[in-house]
Amino acid sequence: MGDGGRAGVSLAETAEQRFTAFVRQHEQALREALTAAFGVDAGRDATADALAHAWERWDRLEAMENPVGYLYVVGRNRARRALQRRRSMPVRFPLPGGDAAPPFEPALAEALAGLSERERSVVLLLHGFQWTMSEVAETLDLSKSTIQSYAERALAKLRVGIGVDR
Repeated sequence: MGDGGRAGVSLAETAEQRFTAFVRQHEQALREALTAAFGVDAGRDATADALAHAWERWDRLEAMENPVGYLYVVGRNRARRALQRRRSMPVRFPLPGGDAAPPFEPALAEALAGLSERERSVVLLLHGFQWTMSEVAETLDLSKSTIQSYAERALAKLRVGIGVDR
């Protein structure tokens, strides 16, 4: 009987270790995807919410074919609800402070905020975070051709938004 209690502790530790390994492997990608869609603050909060959700349902999540895609949807839904509650807060992207020259066109942040959530996610993941088309397609649960279409549309809108012709 003493071994039965010990086995239960061992299984719990193993589940915790597997969850910790999952978070180490996928947290950054999840945070980048949600930040691309909702900005820095909402993306960070949505990532935390999604990972808390993952821990609460780890036994089911661990068996899923695309758990990161599922958690992206969880985080996206929570971010949307949070942003609806505080409609006055726009999507915010970091800008350099002080005298530092911006590493990108200053009008880009506003132009990005003007894109649809999907367009912004796709273009930032592909070009900002250097994800592959396959990684974006898997995380957002879309086909590569759909990702390509969103990217092309978003880049065209960004060029117009910052006044740059090809």
